[in-house]
Amino acid sequence: MDNLLGLLRIHIQRGVNLAVRDMRSSDPYIILKMGKQKLKTRVVKRNLNPEWDEKLTLTVSDPNIPVKLFVYDRDTFTFDDKMGDAEFEIGTYVKVVQMGLEGLPDGTIIAKVQPTRQNCLAEESCIIWSKGKVVQNMVLKLRNVECGEVELQLQWIAVPSSKGF
Repeated sequence: MDNLLGLLRIHIQRGVNLAVRDMRSSDPYIILKMGKQKLKTRVVKRNLNPEWDEKLTLTVSDPNIPVKLFVYDRDTFTFDDKMGDAEFEIGTYVKVVQMGLEGLPDGTIIAKVQPTRQNCLAEESCIIWSKGKVVQNMVLKLRNVECGEVELQLQWIAVPSSKGF
């Protein structure tokens, strides 16, 4: 943990128009992975537009490692069904955090990340100054599935002994 930069809190807000994997619905949950770390949300029963409103926290030592997100449908008697995946980079976000911005007006847009073929962004993602913190809102388009998006927000938690911030 000598090279720990800080903690990344990922607020998993909701899923939108997720794929049907049961009779007419699904029981979705999300697994987040970054390097060897793996975190999971709770299951939302019978819902294609689930509201998780959960905050998961990853330790960050290398901002070049992508965060991978997997959506599954919980099944009782068989293996859980895949409902798509996505991944996103945090390098730009961490660079903005390292700028040490203070005292900006609430809602100031610091940077914009555009959707590309390489990322899973469904729309432009803004890094903003909100309530004294740098946050990034994202809408991720799920891959390897017929439909679905996941909305989330990144927030940085500084660690007192972390380098430079």
